[in-house]
Amino acid sequence: MERRTVEWVVVSNDAAIIATEKGDLWFHDLTDCREVSPFAVPMTGEGSPQTTALLLNGAVALGFGKDGCELQSGAATLPKFVFNLVGAYHNSRRTPGHFRRAAQRLRAVGRPDIAAYLETHAKEETGHDRLVLKDLRALGLPAERIVENLVPDGVRPLNDLFDRLSSADYPVGCIGYSYCFESTAALKQKADVDAMQALCPDGIDATRFMRTHSGMGSEVDHVEDMIDFIAALPAADRIEIVKATYETAVLIADCLRREGHMPDAEIVAQIQAAAGEEVRLPA
Repeated sequence: MERRTVEWVVVSNDAAIIATEKGDLWFHDLTDCREVSPFAVPMTGEGSPQTTALLLNGAVALGFGKDGCELQSGAATLPKFVFNLVGAYHNSRRTPGHFRRAAQRLRAVGRPDIAAYLETHAKEETGHDRLVLKDLRALGLPAERIVENLVPDGVRPLNDLFDRLSSADYPVGCIGYSYCFESTAALKQKADVDAMQALCPDGIDATRFMRTHSGMGSEVDHVEDMIDFIAALPAADRIEIVKATYETAVLIADCLRREGHMPDAEIVAQIQAAAGEEVRLPA
């Protein structure tokens, strides 16, 4: 009898994500059946690129919730764009160092394969924080002063999660954190980048970071490579990565909801306070 790959992960107290090689994906509510459900027991079998991709993307979708599409395609203004850039700086600045420290821990516990992957990823992500600074400077803003003095409230929990995952005794979960950001960035197309560029004054290019972290850059290849790498890992590692992906998506969605409800005037006030001078950002 032909064996078919089935993968599943319990990502919260009452929700499991299940994926099959036939392309089926569903969310299983364990509230009333945890004691009898076979999916309440951690999976132990091998993964495949098809089922692992479904699990990871299912974790992102479940974490974003019913309004996920709306959150990712919400109307933007220049102040919100700048606020997002500031948040992106604090994440991208952490990535190379966090991955290298996680690699050291994993190498020490006998996982040189994951360590080597993270070290390569750290090299690929090095310097991306400087793209944010270039974009902010292009808009005439004191970039270094702003990022030094401003961490958006919605970004703080994400920074804390990344810090925790990367400094864990067995920090494989930091791969799930990265997957969530890279997979959602890969969905952005040229039209999305052009829409953000249209918010900027004529002749100003302030979308370097966004272009790099979109379907126009290397994100699609990165995501495909991540899926292949994760799928080949033992089940216990895949479980931790999917759980971290879900937790990251929940926090990103919370951040987007929080910032989506902020008036531009409040955003400009925070940027101005961080800059220590008057800034002009047309809404």
